[in-house]
Amino acid sequence: MTVSERFLKYVSFPTMSDENCPDCPSSKKQLALAAELVNELTALGLTDARVDAHGYVYATLPATAAGAKNVIGFIAHMDTSDAAPDSPINPRRVTYTGGDIVLNEAENIVLSPSVYPCLKKYEGQELIVTDGKTLLGADDKAGVAEIVTMLDKLKDRPHGTIRVAFTPDEEIGRGADLFDVDGFSADYAYTVDGGALGELEYENFNAASASVVIHGVSIHPGSAKGLMKNACTAAMEFDSLLPADEIPEKTESYEGFHHLSSMRGEIERAELDYIIRDHDRAKFEKKKEEFLAAAGKLNAKYGPGTAEVTLRDSYFNMKEIIEANRFTVDRALAAMREVGIKPAVIPIRGGTDGARLSFMGLPCPNLCTGGENFHSRFEFIPTESMEKITDLLVRIAEDLVEG
Repeated sequence: MTVSERFLKYVSFPTMSDENCPDCPSSKKQLALAAELVNELTALGLTDARVDAHGYVYATLPATAAGAKNVIGFIAHMDTSDAAPDSPINPRRVTYTGGDIVLNEAENIVLSPSVYPCLKKYEGQELIVTDGKTLLGADDKAGVAEIVTMLDKLKDRPHGTIRVAFTPDEEIGRGADLFDVDGFSADYAYTVDGGALGELEYENFNAASASVVIHGVSIHPGSAKGLMKNACTAAMEFDSLLPADEIPEKTESYEGFHHLSSMRGEIERAELDYIIRDHDRAKFEKKKEEFLAAAGKLNAKYGPGTAEVTLRDSYFNMKEIIEANRFTVDRALAAMREVGIKPAVIPIRGGTDGARLSFMGLPCPNLCTGGENFHSRFEFIPTESMEKITDLLVRIAEDLVEG
């Protein structure tokens, strides 16, 4: 089975995670794909292929060559984002000859290079696209397909011991929560969860969440002067106290931001949910202090207890861990060049399971999957990129024997 055939099979499984469910996995439908992967891994000759009680899939490809010095891991996640519907996914292959791709003629949904300039890079290639009604699921079923296809190719090649894992709930920030690092027993690993061909990432945001609750006082608006304290109005004022230019739509590269992700409220109570991101740890801490300062200003103006802020750290920049294990990056860069991929080392403007796993004792840079426009109805992936990335994973695995 080719990597694109596997990918099309895997995207037929709806696996959206659910941040409102405290269980792991957060959606039972992830277990259907997990069971299918266990069957495939077993058929490919991997030992101890299993899915644990929390939906994590683990397996081992035993070494076929003497002299391998390390045990390496490859990791991808099974769940998909809730930013767009996950079913029914109706993918199709198109040979891209330039211009617009009509995803859905009946509803006039078009994938256009005028909106997504990255499309121009793929003229002459076969792309897998959606029908414009759902996401595709390349994030991260492309990574899953590339890893499984790598294992299939390694059957007839000398290699060291390979560990693989497929995780649930990465999209809601819980993919590493119950990962069995000790049981996985790899010296280092790669998450295969990045974007366009060539991308290699080992710097990510430091991340936190901020929950803001504003308490108000309700009274009939006809007699409200000097008495009403409108929580909704105060909530808008709170947001205005944060730096106006440090938001996602005005930042790029290493620039951090705060992002208002949801808001709800009435006169008596309003709630604001934010995420806070920055690559630089000092700037990250400063951004958290800005939230506390904004609450302090509202409390001074409207009375103590008006604004409450709860800050929770989510993950940290894995650069400090990877720099101490630089060989993991160097090995991947060399393998890219050997299989004809031009490397592009970029910072992640987000997070990855690899960041948390690195701090849990498993150094884990992030490799590309080849996809574009993730978390979108306009998501697509070139089959040529998936094939190249499969070759990359095989080459990294083969390096174990040589190294």
